[in-house]
Amino acid sequence: MTDTEPRSSGGGRLLTVAAWTVLVLGLWLWGREITEFKPVERPGQAGALFGRGLPAAHSPLPAGGPPHRLDVPSMGISAPVIARGLDRNGAIEPPPYGRPGVVGWWSGGTKPGEAGTALLVGHVDTESKPAVFYGLSTAQPGDKVRVTRADASVVEFTIEEVRVYERRAFDAHKAYGPRVPGRAELRLVTCGGTYDKVAKEYTANVVVSAYLTATPRR
Repeated sequence: MTDTEPRSSGGGRLLTVAAWTVLVLGLWLWGREITEFKPVERPGQAGALFGRGLPAAHSPLPAGGPPHRLDVPSMGISAPVIARGLDRNGAIEPPPYGRPGVVGWWSGGTKPGEAGTALLVGHVDTESKPAVFYGLSTAQPGDKVRVTRADASVVEFTIEEVRVYERRAFDAHKAYGPRVPGRAELRLVTCGGTYDKVAKEYTANVVVSAYLTATPRR
């Protein structure tokens, strides 16, 4: 945790240390999934350098609709997006376990396309099969991520970094804070590392970082 408070300039919101605490707690709690499947691990891809040979950033957009659908063509992901808030314990609500193909958007944060960091979370698996973000750790810098918003507009992001963060030394600001102030950024997050059968949880989080590069027409 950090005392620095990252700003989301698009909506004039200030993401406080308390909000980061809630967010990390929520990701920790919904990562406790019993499964026979293991996320794909690529040891050489833990910290790909970003910005090298990638397109220029597109200017952030004015306030738009919330995310409606997520498409990552390189990984075959095409999934509906639903808003998620906080549960009675103050933790972020995960996508329903009965809907493993659904992605959750943290509605307390930034909308995709606006200045700041928008957060999309998804399960890596269920007790019996892979879920929507099972192959997230195979993402590559340069891959495209498209988000269709509720107002039918489309925002396209380019992946710049794929990183695995161990939960024992998790730094929320480093994982979710803006890479470049003033940009419209996106994080795709799921469980990673190895599954600890004793603790009944994964040992890490996979965090894919992307930034706005285009606004294609549908």
